[in-house]
Formats: sequence, structure tokens, C-alpha cells
Amino acid sequence: MDIIKSIEHEQLKNKIPVLDVGNTVRVHVKVKEGNRERIQVFEGIIIKKQGGGLNETFTVRRISYGVGVEKTFLVHSPMVEKVEVVRVGKARRAKLYYLRDRIGKASKTKEKLGARIETKEIVLKEDMAEEPSEAPEEAPAIETENPVVEETVDTVKEEAVEAVKEEKVESKDSKEAETEKEEKTEE
Repeated sequence: MDIIKSIEHEQLKNKIPVLDVGNTVRVHVKVKEGNRERIQVFEGIIIKKQGGGLNETFTVRRISYGVGVEKTFLVHSPMVEKVEVVRVGKARRAKLYYLRDRIGKASKTKEKLGARIETKEIVLKEDMAEEPSEAPEEAPAIETENPVVEETVDTVKEEAVEAVKEEKVESKDSKEAETEKEEKTEE
């Protein structure tokens, strides 16, 4: 059992969106056509959530050209790019199968008043594999005798100060030269 759980844990996404039944969502799905890959958006109401772990799914329903279309998506599928919450709906049931019999405006859920549309995400696992790989790369850089950061900061400050002083000196010299030219032309 531990082997199966460890394999499933590797397949889980790091962050998953918070999905509630009754919400209107936009699901961005990767679609492969030949050798091209594009993202297609499917917008509808979540009518059910089921399962858990790697097998967790949600079903989205919409009316397309007068025909009801339902698609079931895996939450942890690599084909699901992202899920956006468009509208927060008020639902008092876990499964909204009664929406299948409704047409038009009646097929929508009531909107929760004062609900904020936020893209909340649940963090399932942190990126632990990336952090240790960065530490050995940084170790040789720290062992150098003179830190590069301090040198660049000092040289930048010195250059900036010298450049400013030179500009001031040049501007004074050019002003004196201009006044001398004007005096000569007046004579």
C-alpha cells in the first residue's frame, strides 16, 4: 500500500483550486490537435464533486446551442491548465442534478450576495525537490575569497560619485568658457 500511495503522491499537483458545487467556473483545458497544442476554455456550473486524492473529479455543465453538455475533469490532471471562478453560486445540495431538467435562466444557481470572487488554492505539497538542488550550486560561490556582491556595489558607488563630480566640473568649465567667449565678442 505504501508503494501505491507514494506513486500517487508524485502525480498530485502542488496547488489545486478550491471548487464548490454551484460555482460558475472557466476550465482551461489543453487540447492536442495533430502536432499542435492549444488551450480551450469550457465555462459552466459545477454540478458535482466526487472522489478524493488522485481520483478527485468535478463535473461542469453548460447549455450549448440548446443542448446540455457535461464534462468531467480530473482535478490533478496535467491537461487541466487552470480553473477560474467566475461566479459564486448558492447551493444547498452536494449534487445539482435537478439543473438538468431546467432551461434558460432557471438552469442557473442563485448568486451568493457579498461573496468575493477569489482564486483560492490549497497547497498539497511544497517544492522540496527544487530547494536542495539550488544549495550545492551556491556553495562554491560562497567559498570565494572576495564576495562579488560587495565589489560591484563599491565600484558602482565610486563610479557614480566620480561621474557626478566630473559633470559638475565640466559644466563649470563650459560656463566659464562661454562667459569668456561672450566677453571677447562684446569687445
